[in-house]
Amino acid sequence: MIFYIARHFGFCYGVENAIEISYKALEDNPSKRVYLLSQMIHNQEVNNDLESRGIKFIMDTDGTQIIPFESLSKDDIVIIPAFGTTVEIEHQLLDLGIEVQKYNTTCPFVEKVWNRAGKLGNDEFTVIIHGKPKHEETRATFSHSLQSGPSIIVRDMEDAKLLGEFIIGTKSIAEFNEKFKNKCSPGFDPAAHLQKVGVVNQTTMLATETQAIADYFRKIMVQKYGEGSIKNHFADTRDTLCYATNDNQDATYKLLDTDADLAIVVGGYNSSNTSHIVELCERKFPTYFINSESEIVSDKEIRHFDYHSKKLKTTENYLPSDRPVKIVLTSGASCPDTLVDRVMLRLLDFFKEHKSVAEILEAY
Repeated sequence: MIFYIARHFGFCYGVENAIEISYKALEDNPSKRVYLLSQMIHNQEVNNDLESRGIKFIMDTDGTQIIPFESLSKDDIVIIPAFGTTVEIEHQLLDLGIEVQKYNTTCPFVEKVWNRAGKLGNDEFTVIIHGKPKHEETRATFSHSLQSGPSIIVRDMEDAKLLGEFIIGTKSIAEFNEKFKNKCSPGFDPAAHLQKVGVVNQTTMLATETQAIADYFRKIMVQKYGEGSIKNHFADTRDTLCYATNDNQDATYKLLDTDADLAIVVGGYNSSNTSHIVELCERKFPTYFINSESEIVSDKEIRHFDYHSKKLKTTENYLPSDRPVKIVLTSGASCPDTLVDRVMLRLLDFFKEHKSVAEILEAY
């Protein structure tokens, strides 16, 4: 058995920092109620561990309220997750007298996006956010962005091209309102607010897709206003891309150059960055998206998540009969390294003659 392991995978700085702060909040406040606004990160193993230690979640990942804000008091501890939160929720907590900054684990790269969006708004550019509209981070970014100027969310290149048609005038206002009515800031006027644009992203989106969307809008602005006026109509925002997401994705592209038989990607099923790594691996390999080693039933059967249909599937005879079996193994930025270790060891159990991990590490 041969494993091809990504050069970059697993926890990024933002996630590690968020988890450390969460454990510190529990240690610092043994006699207080400790809450998380929503899941700390999109990994069930991590969230289960936090819950087992006494942390309670106030909201689900889609913003559905689990614990009413009215039941909180100023003596409670509320942790802001790595995705950040909206300005409106922050004000609700402050109105209750809750100190929100002490245990605010918002990722610095998410805050960098907010700051860039704020500068765009202050410079009278409309902010185009490449992200999933219901994702916690995109909701937070949208909330912060509209404090400075008009903002709108595009989910993918298809959304971007529709918006481009409104910019060049081939789609009507009625069509705009039908498509983007719940994805743009209050009072958004396509005629006035799409003359100057800049693109930022949900940091877990595919960096290449964000760049392609930004390149597309630049091209549209050149088409409408000319190359000589481009700086007045399009802002270069490449500096907002998250280095960790970028490194993980670049490392995954390198894995596509291998002669592996299949790929196994470990991570939370609702993790955006992990689903994008799965998407990349699927371009070349049969790919199995699993939450932990428990999904590997045997050497004949594996349970895995189909992120296209959002359903769990079972596949039989997933390991090829040829030897050695060659497996790409990687994970998302919200997955602990120990989970990847456990998956590798589970697979090795099916090959009784295998060398130990220690032997391999010593040899190389």
